[in-house]
Amino acid sequence: MRQMIAKFVNDQAGATSIEYAIIAGMLSIVILAAVNGVGSTLSSKFASVNSSLK
Repeated sequence: MRQMIAKFVNDQAGATSIEYAIIAGMLSIVILAAVNGVGSTLSSKFASVNSSLK
């Protein structure tokens, strides 16, 4: 049992994929925040153009 636990603790096989998944998650959060900010700015620009055309 001790040998199995020690083997599990020392196993580094999935560490890289987990790190890549964490990085991808962080990037998606940053992209969503940027798109949200651009979306509200773009919405106000369209509202301004719409009111100018009336």
